[in-house]
Amino acid sequence: MDQSTTMHNLLQRIEVNPEILVGQPVVRGTRIPVYLIMNYLEHGHSVEELLDDYPTLTREDVAAAQAYATLERARTEVFSW
Repeated sequence: MDQSTTMHNLLQRIEVNPEILVGQPVVRGTRIPVYLIMNYLEHGHSVEELLDDYPTLTREDVAAAQAYATLERARTEVFSW
């Protein structure tokens, strides 16, 4: 599987639906938002701690949230010259 296929497969795990958390990106089939996962990791918690605290999540879900956040950050980042 090439890198773009892997990325596509990961991103399929993320859902944006106005009926779920007012359209915040969430892990598909859950109400766990991407921002919660990223905030958790950015504040020094490990993936293992996250999975312990949210047992419905998988490592692939966490990787999907990270991939989604990276793409969104790149898409919205403004460069100052």
